[in-house]
Amino acid sequence: MQLVDTHTHLYLTEFKDDIDTVINSAIKVGVRYFLLPAIDSTHTDAMHALEAAYPEKIFAMAGLHPCSVNDNVATELAHVQQLLRQRSYKALGEIGLDHYWDTTYAAQQEQAFEQQMEWALTYNLPIVIHTRNAMQRTIDMVQPFARKGLQGIFHCFSGSYESAKQIIDMNFLLGIGGVVTYKNAGLGAVLAKIGIEPLVLETDAPYLTPVPFRGKRNEPAYLSYVVAAIAQHTQVSEATVAAVTTANAMKIFQLPQ
Repeated sequence: MQLVDTHTHLYLTEFKDDIDTVINSAIKVGVRYFLLPAIDSTHTDAMHALEAAYPEKIFAMAGLHPCSVNDNVATELAHVQQLLRQRSYKALGEIGLDHYWDTTYAAQQEQAFEQQMEWALTYNLPIVIHTRNAMQRTIDMVQPFARKGLQGIFHCFSGSYESAKQIIDMNFLLGIGGVVTYKNAGLGAVLAKIGIEPLVLETDAPYLTPVPFRGKRNEPAYLSYVVAAIAQHTQVSEATVAAVTTANAMKIFQLPQ
């Protein structure tokens, strides 16, 4: 069974003491590739260093996370643009809207999101979207770009069937992680209706740890629990979940065959 963790923050300090063990544990359970979403300029060096340490396994993205949008947004966007000019990336992400913690910079978040979607079209890259407490607004902003051919993933999807349908109709994928193992999340019922065809796997490690490890640090080896939960909710085999989601990830990120 081959798996792809399409969204994992392995360059964060939570992994500084045992990163090699974490990666090797994931490889042993079948994780073939790891995609690193960007946050902001303060994490770029660590992300690039980890990618360089595992050049055949780990691939970085460029982008400005909505929670990092503040008064210095212009400087941060200039950093992203510089990175895109300097080298290739697998995606622009994670980018989007977050109205959960604070809406002080809501307008700037939208401007940054729109600018980065423009760059994704220019550089022919998919996008990886972070949206929290802003699902419909995020979908509305993506739609005109999707009509121009933009593709991507709604990371950590935990929304309604209606939202999922809109996303799938734009030819975007749904990133499914540990939330699918939470009893009260309601995500299982949504997946039962939409099936596995539009899905990719992710952990968002070190966050959103699946049951039975909830409350502890998440890591890519736990993808197997996500696969099991998806299989249970959709009534297909774990092997089929792995095959479909891996094929989706390989295609959208253009990963080595």
